[in-house]
Amino acid sequence: MKYTTEIIIEKPIEEVIRKMDSVDNLKHWQEGLVSTEHVSGVPGEMGSTMRMSYDFGKRKMDLVETITKQDFPNEFHATYTTKGMRNIQENYFESTAKGFTKWTTVNEFQPTTFAMNAMLFLMPSAFKKQTKKYMTYFKNFVEKGISVLDA
Repeated sequence: MKYTTEIIIEKPIEEVIRKMDSVDNLKHWQEGLVSTEHVSGVPGEMGSTMRMSYDFGKRKMDLVETITKQDFPNEFHATYTTKGMRNIQENYFESTAKGFTKWTTVNEFQPTTFAMNAMLFLMPSAFKKQTKKYMTYFKNFVEKGISVLDA
């Protein structure tokens, strides 16, 4: 399943990218993130990998991020792999006429197990909703300094 989501962040692209390009900031907008661990490569650069652990109450999830393109302030692409699913994500950033930032993300979810294939087929809106939720959390963090840790 592949889909595109966009959001306008009412801050200049330089500020958006500065906050996006920081592992320390992830916890402020990725709800459920418990820890990150550098695995290989030069952190933040193409080819590097990082393990990310999430706790969603009854469900825990570990995934590995592999950076496939890093061209800030314009693009950041990565693949996220977890048990049963791979998410290929392309992020594009551009300045608007008002000096804000348009963030466009293209997500392609590829199930690697029958169970995840069924879930993707039965609940595609859940994946889209989660993407929009995290993008909104990031927008609120950048614009208003609101952290999901404060909830």
